[in-house]
Amino acid sequence: MKNRVIGIMGAMPEEIEGVVALLSNCTQTTIGKRTYFSGQINEIETVVVFSRWGKVAAATTVTTLIHKFNITELLFTGVAGAINAELKIGDIVLGKRLIQHDMDARPLMPRFEIPLLSKTYLETDVSYLSIASNAIKALLETKSLHTVIGEQDLIEFNISQPRLFVGDIASGDQFFSKNEQKQHLISQLPNILCVEMEGAAVAQVCYEYKIPFSIIRTISDVADDHAHLDFPSFIKKISSTYAAQIIKNIFSAI
Repeated sequence: MKNRVIGIMGAMPEEIEGVVALLSNCTQTTIGKRTYFSGQINEIETVVVFSRWGKVAAATTVTTLIHKFNITELLFTGVAGAINAELKIGDIVLGKRLIQHDMDARPLMPRFEIPLLSKTYLETDVSYLSIASNAIKALLETKSLHTVIGEQDLIEFNISQPRLFVGDIASGDQFFSKNEQKQHLISQLPNILCVEMEGAAVAQVCYEYKIPFSIIRTISDVADDHAHLDFPSFIKKISSTYAAQIIKNIFSAI
């Protein structure tokens, strides 16, 4: 049986800083303009990396994790724009299914279907979904985030009682900053909870290599005309702490 090695990816440098701080015996390896941080979290071999933005960058990074670092499972943590009206800034979305909203090979095959795989949605392994869900619920129920994030920062983003949502996440090489984009996506994929730029690409590579994965997203904005204003401030003040706390709780549960 292969030794367990968990890969952790984030699409922003700030999203992995707190996670890298969790590593013991940390070493660095640079490959393809990315720095891979290797060490242990709770005595489990772990590799953490900033993937860069977009589906190509994310797919390249997870492939390197598989081939060069022999990961056996993958966690992706980052931010996303809310599509579902129930979501608020600070809520957490755990991907049950991932879809590429910009995949369109019509008329050769139905819209959103991945060529050659005959799949539209990529599903998260049920056991991994359960582990991540329980770990995140415990984090939210104990209000642990309120002890590590300043009160003023929570007030700025109106975060009081963040919630966990489990469902569909859409990925594509677009930053959503217009109401028109959001409404168009809802008309095409009404069950989508949130939108981001990497998750479905990571899910596809993991599916093809039979690597279990979890895609975890914190809502940074509501994917509308104000998204570009909220995003940088949220990344700096909130999401890096969320990422570290979520990963810490997951590792305590596995």
